This record gives sequence, C-alpha cells and structure tokens, in this order.
Amino acid sequence: MEAFGLADLITPEMRALEAGVPSSDKGPGANILVGPVYVNGAEAGDVLEVKILTLEPMDNYGVNLFVQGHGALSDDLPSMRVKTIPLDKARNVAVFAPGIELPIRPFFGTMAVAPPVMLGRISDSPPDYFAGNLDNKDLVAGTTLYIPVQVKGALFSAGDGHAGQGDGEVDGTANEVALRGTFQLTVRKDLHFKWPRAETPDYYMTMGFSPDLDRAAVQAVREMVDFLSSRYHLNTEDAYMLTSMGADLHVTQVVDGTKGIHAMIPKKIFVQH
Repeated sequence: MEAFGLADLITPEMRALEAGVPSSDKGPGANILVGPVYVNGAEAGDVLEVKILTLEPMDNYGVNLFVQGHGALSDDLPSMRVKTIPLDKARNVAVFAPGIELPIRPFFGTMAVAPPVMLGRISDSPPDYFAGNLDNKDLVAGTTLYIPVQVKGALFSAGDGHAGQGDGEVDGTANEVALRGTFQLTVRKDLHFKWPRAETPDYYMTMGFSPDLDRAAVQAVREMVDFLSSRYHLNTEDAYMLTSMGADLHVTQVVDGTKGIHAMIPKKIFVQH
C-alpha cells in the first residue's frame, strides 16, 4: 500500500502481519492468504466441500487500482491510478462517487486447496483445477464451493477479500478489502470430479479456465453437461440441450492470465428433485 501512496491506511495489525512472515514464505503470488488448513480425512481424489457461512469487511473503505500493462484496457491507459472507496456498512453500499453507489457484496477472490506436490510452490494468481484466484463474484456467503482434493489434508487457503466486483474484473482489481469470513469444511468421498464447482441457494455452477476465453467457455459447458448427466441422470445429448436452453455463461474474470467462465443453471427448473 505504501507503493501506491496509501501509507496512512496501513494499520499496526497490517505491519505486524507483514513482519511476521519470513521472506522465504512470500510470493510468488500477490495475495495474502490465510492457511493452509489441514482437513482431517481428506485424501487426493476426494472433494472438499467449502460452505461459506459469513463474510464481513473489516474496514470502512475499499481500494481499486489499475497499473500499466494490466487489465482489459492495458494498451489504452498507460498510467496508474488508485482510488479509495468509502464503505457505508449501515446501508450496505460502497460510495464510488457522489450519487454513485454500489452494493456491498463481499467474497474471497482466492479459495483453494494445495496443488499436487509435483507442481511445487506456485502463484495463487491463475485459477486451476485446485481452484485458486477464482475472482468469482457469485461466491458470496450462503454459497458452497466444491474443490477436488490434490494432496492429503487438502490444505485449504483463502484470501484476496473483495467488497464487490463486476463480472470480468476488467481493470485488474475489484473493490479490494480486508475481509473476515467463516467456513465449514467437509470431506466428500461420495463426489468425484476434476474441476471446481459451486452452488448458491438458487443456482448450480460449473467453471472453466483457460488463457483463451473460448476454451474456458467450452470447459464450463462441458462441466455443466457432466453435472446434469450425473445429477439428473440425463444422457449427454439431453444435458447439452438443457444447458443451451437453461444455463447462462458469465465471464468470471479476464485479468488473471488464465481467464474464467462460469455457467449457472437455476435450481427452480428442476421441479422434481
């Protein structure tokens, strides 16, 4: 924050946190993560069910910034800009400017299990089959995320708090905040799939990741077809047709190198469960 001229916003707790982490444990990603949390009974091949119970911004402001060479308009805006955004928690809005207010809809941009040991230490920035920097604005409190476990104990981590974001996260950041959350972690040995999935109270969600947005869309659709086939005992052709008629594709983010698409289908269309 000092590098962006926000030294006056750095609290003693922030400085203590930074000082308490050895240099060898920093990076290569940019986000501060809490974890890893060892989950008893989790083995590679299981699925970790992550129920997001509560999420609460800790401060009365958020920060958005863009830097040269990053974001969807990296060639259009060669400068850097940082903006602090007051949070009116009583009204649950972020005050972008006089007369412009955005709803506070907090979520963690990064939630993940540890990758396979063979990958070694990696950045949290690009999302992958072990989840990671999903930057998915729909993973709010009340949502359940399902992550394929890669190592014993799962080793769950979370961070990159946001008070809100648009689909795409186009300038490279959301409304970045310090965020407090509670999770319920459950090992699901009855579930077996290769890529993260989620469900909200009203929707089922599948995800696709690729540097190519078209390929990410294909993966999200393929995952939705697989989900519908297994959950509702549809053949592949019918599941594909239902996805075309009932599911929506959302551009999760276009700024993490590996881009994201998530497909969402409403639960209400399944009138007999």
